[in-house]
Amino acid sequence: MSIDALRVAYEGLMERARELIILDSAASVIHWDMETMMPPAAVSLRSQQLSLVERIMHKMLTDPQVGVLLKEVSSHPLYESLDEVQRRNVHLMRKAYEEAVRLPEELVAETAKQRAITIDVWKKAKASKDYKPFSPHLEKLFELRRRAAELLMEVKEVKTPYDALIDLFEPRMTSDAIAKIFSELRPRLMRMMEKCISSGQPDTSFLRRRVPVEVQRRISEALASFIGYDISSREAWGRIDETEHPFTTGYYDDIRITTHYYEDHFTSSIFSVLHEGGHALYERGLPREWMYQPVGSSCSYGVHESQSRFVENIVGRSREFWSHFLPRLRELTGSTLEDVSLESFVRAVNRVEPSKIRVRADEVTYGLHIIIRFELEMSLFNDEVGVAELPSAWNERYEKYLGVEVEDDSEGVMQDTHWAGGSFGYFPSYTLGNIYSGQILKVMERDLPDWRSLIQSGSFKEVRGWLTNHVHRYGRLYDPADLIKLVSGSELTIDPFIEYLEEKYSTLYGFKA
Repeated sequence: MSIDALRVAYEGLMERARELIILDSAASVIHWDMETMMPPAAVSLRSQQLSLVERIMHKMLTDPQVGVLLKEVSSHPLYESLDEVQRRNVHLMRKAYEEAVRLPEELVAETAKQRAITIDVWKKAKASKDYKPFSPHLEKLFELRRRAAELLMEVKEVKTPYDALIDLFEPRMTSDAIAKIFSELRPRLMRMMEKCISSGQPDTSFLRRRVPVEVQRRISEALASFIGYDISSREAWGRIDETEHPFTTGYYDDIRITTHYYEDHFTSSIFSVLHEGGHALYERGLPREWMYQPVGSSCSYGVHESQSRFVENIVGRSREFWSHFLPRLRELTGSTLEDVSLESFVRAVNRVEPSKIRVRADEVTYGLHIIIRFELEMSLFNDEVGVAELPSAWNERYEKYLGVEVEDDSEGVMQDTHWAGGSFGYFPSYTLGNIYSGQILKVMERDLPDWRSLIQSGSFKEVRGWLTNHVHRYGRLYDPADLIKLVSGSELTIDPFIEYLEEKYSTLYGFKA
C-alpha cells in the first residue's frame, strides 16, 4: 500500500470533517438567532429547523464511508508516518464517529427539537417565577439525555451515564474525580468565605446606582476594545448582543458574545462581557492553520472556562485593571461614580458575600454554586432526586452551603439556561476552569512578572499573547489533563487557585492568610 493511498484516505477524512464543522458553525448561528433575534412565534419552526440540522449532521458523521476511511488510514502500514496533528485528527474523528453510531438518528433529532422547546418554556417560566410548566419539559429532555448517555457508556469506557455526559464537556474526567477535588475545595472556600464576612464588609451601595442601558452598551464597547475583541473595525470578527443568559458562540472569523443589561446593576454586564470576551479570545487564538480540522477547536469546556474566568476575574477584578479603567467608566457614566474612589470600587466589586445567583457570585463563593449543581446532577442520575423535586433540593443546599433563603424558583433552580438546553455534565467545567486558571496564573507570573503593571498601564496585549502562546495555540491537540500538565508542569491541583484567592482576599479584607 503506497503513501499516496494513505494521503488520499486522510484527505478524504478531513474533507468530511470540514463539511461537518461548517454545518455545525451554521447551526451555532441558528442557535444565536434563537436566543437574540427570533420572534416569539417562531419557536415551533425553529425547533424543526434545529432538529433537521442535527439529523443531517448525524447522517453525515455516521455515513459508512467515514468508517471505511478511518479503517484505511488507521490500518495503513505507514500510519505512523503521519505527524502528531494528523494522528490526533484521526483519533478525534474516530471518537466522534464511534460515539455517533451508537445514537439512533431519531434520538438525536428528537433531542434537538426538545431542546428548542424546553429553552422557550424555560424563558417564560422564569419570567413568571413558576417552575410547574417547565418541569415536564425538563423531565422529557432529561430522559432523552439519559438515554443517550446510557448508549454512550460502552464506547466512552465509563462506569455511569453521568460520566458519559461529563466526558462530552471534559474528556477523560469522571464524577468520582470531580467529587474528590470538590470535597477538598468546598471546606477551604467556606472557611475563606467566613473569614471575609467576619472581617467586615465594604460598602457596595453605589453599585446599585442606575446606569442607562445605552451607556452600558458603550461601556461594553470600551471593554471589548481593551481586551482586543474586535467588534468595530472593517475586519471585525465579533459582536455583542443582548439575551436572557449571556453566552459565546462562533468559529474563528465569526465569534459572537451576548450579555444582559440591568439598569440598577451595571457591573453585571461589565463582568459578563469580560467573561464572554475571554471565551471569544480563546476561540480567536486557535491556530489558523488548523481551521476546519478536528484539532482546530477548543480543548474542553473546563479549559474554555479557565480562559473566561481568567479575563473576568484575575484581570477584570484586579486593582490594576480598575486603576486603568475606572477613569474611563467615570467618563462614560457622567456624575454617577464621581464620588467613588479606586479603593472603594475595587473592594466593592470583590465583596465576598453568600448569594443566590451564580453569575453574580464573587470568586470565593462561586465554586459553592457549582458544587451545588454538581451534587444535584449526581442525585438526578443516581435516582436520588427527581426533576419535580429539584427546587426543594436546590433550596436546601443553598441554605446549607451559603446560608441564603431562595424566595422563588426564578432566582433558584431556573436561574441558569444549562439544564433547559440539556447540558447535564457542563456545570463542573466552571469550577474546574477556576482551578486550571490558578495553575495557569502561577506559570504566567513566572514568565511575565510585570503583567500587573502592564494591565495598569492599559495594555492587555502581553497577557493575551501569553495565553495564546501557552494555551490557545494547542487547540484540541491534547486532552485537558494533559494540556494543563503541559502548561503548568503539574497534575490537577487546587493549591495554586487557593493561594491566589488567599493572597488577594487577605489583602482586601485584612485577615491573615
